[in-house]
Amino acid sequence: MQVNHFEFGKIIIDEQVYTNDLVIHKGKIKKRDKKGSKKYRSQFGHTPVSVDEKIPWDCQTLVIGSGYYGSLPVMDEVHEKARKLGVELVIETTPEALMHINESNTNLIIHLTC
Repeated sequence: MQVNHFEFGKIIIDEQVYTNDLVIHKGKIKKRDKKGSKKYRSQFGHTPVSVDEKIPWDCQTLVIGSGYYGSLPVMDEVHEKARKLGVELVIETTPEALMHINESNTNLIIHLTC
């Protein structure tokens, strides 16, 4: 998988343009479904990553790209669940997180703005 370009709100991977948050699960790219986390928006001022959304836990490492400036909140329960499952949780700005895109046994959640 090759990241051709990334800017605030837009990423191009393998010549395909994406403008929504993404989940990269076992090499497959899909839109992040944040419905389960929307109820926490007022609490955080932004829709966080919560255990109420579908998180691709079946990996050794889960990398969360927390946005261009690193502002995406990740709830404490996500950290706790990762610890219980034995999954290494790495939270970095999205530009840093994209460096992990081709690592084996690694899934990613990528936030494209903030």
